[in-house]
Amino acid sequence: MRYHRGDIVERAIEVLDQYGLADLTMRRLGSELGVQPSALYHHFANKQSLLGAVADELLARGLRPPVEGPWDDQVQAVCVQLRDAMLAWRDGAELVATVHAFGLGARAAYDAMVGALADSGLPDQMVPTAARALLHLVFGHTAEEQTQLQASSVGAIDLAPSESSDFTDSLALLLDGIRVRVSPGAPRRRAAPRAAPPR
Repeated sequence: MRYHRGDIVERAIEVLDQYGLADLTMRRLGSELGVQPSALYHHFANKQSLLGAVADELLARGLRPPVEGPWDDQVQAVCVQLRDAMLAWRDGAELVATVHAFGLGARAAYDAMVGALADSGLPDQMVPTAARALLHLVFGHTAEEQTQLQASSVGAIDLAPSESSDFTDSLALLLDGIRVRVSPGAPRRRAAPRAAPPR
């Protein structure tokens, strides 16, 4: 059977969710598809480009069109969507953060953040810095949550899943800092309800 690029990415997501990022290899993926690993290289130059495509697809499924409203509401929506998109898949946070750090993909997360910050009033040269700071928070916080959850679920650590997350409070602190840069002395907004714990 001849597979298209989209078919390979879809099966790669299934392998990721079933076995984890460490076992998402060209050999295993080829076995899952019933083809030699070399056949995959007709669609992807290497494993890194495959991982980039998988990360892009996870974000495409999780990130939605911009919400209406103030810039900080838009930023919060992007951050929550990104967190949810990564938590939806096993090792999703590690995959997306790694691909982004290596410049292999996951660009949609950064672009969405820059778009949300466009009307914040930050000087143009500060927008990329703010976007990266927000992404670092989301990537780091989500990776820690997901790692603890997955390790706990297989009995690797004796730590019960948390009933709440301080993700929303952490995000509120960062947004307060951006608001001060935009309007020194501006009143801080109250944090939204706490984010639900990862499932």
